[in-house]
Amino acid sequence: MSHTYLTTQELSELIKYNPRTIRNELKDTVLIEGIHYIRPFGGRKILYIWEEIEKICVLVSPVASTPWHYNKEKYDG
Repeated sequence: MSHTYLTTQELSELIKYNPRTIRNELKDTVLIEGIHYIRPFGGRKILYIWEEIEKICVLVSPVASTPWHYNKEKYDG
């Protein structure tokens, strides 16, 4: 299986999150080492695996899993 590896900056451009948010809030809570990112050669550099991150973006998005319905009574009184 082929993977697309992204730096933190590249990932931030795709998912529209600040690189600092990815490093400080998503890494090791939502994005797990060995599943969503790797450290090549055991170093400090982190490469994110786009295919795995794309899967969780769709899974946890309420918009992706729940169709939007117009509630006439709620909005039209």
